[in-house]
Amino acid sequence: MNTVVSTPDAPGAIGPYSQAVDTGRLVFCSGQLGIDPTSGELAPDVATQADQAITNLQSVLSAARLGLTDVVKTTVFLADIADFATVNAIYAERFNGSVLPARSAVQAAALPKAALVEIEAIAAR
Repeated sequence: MNTVVSTPDAPGAIGPYSQAVDTGRLVFCSGQLGIDPTSGELAPDVATQADQAITNLQSVLSAARLGLTDVVKTTVFLADIADFATVNAIYAERFNGSVLPARSAVQAAALPKAALVEIEAIAAR
């Protein structure tokens, strides 16, 4: 049975979707932007947005009783692929376990709220 995962420690959904869905074995996390969940404000630059997006993802995973080390796949969406190296450095700091998730990184034509980066993930129990 699928269950919705929700936490006030990450920004709420901007549309008709869940922060994450737990299937029992896998948890599918919606894309997280670099929005501070308290202020609702988007971080000012791509590095801070990437770090906040991962913090938000970590909060959603925590609500599902998981962590970043349980992530098996991520997709990183960039407004500008030229920011790849900057985001990759932040990503490497935060995802530093012995088994790193599989990952795709793509440039998107536009992201919600004019964000510079969005990160979604799949985690496994």
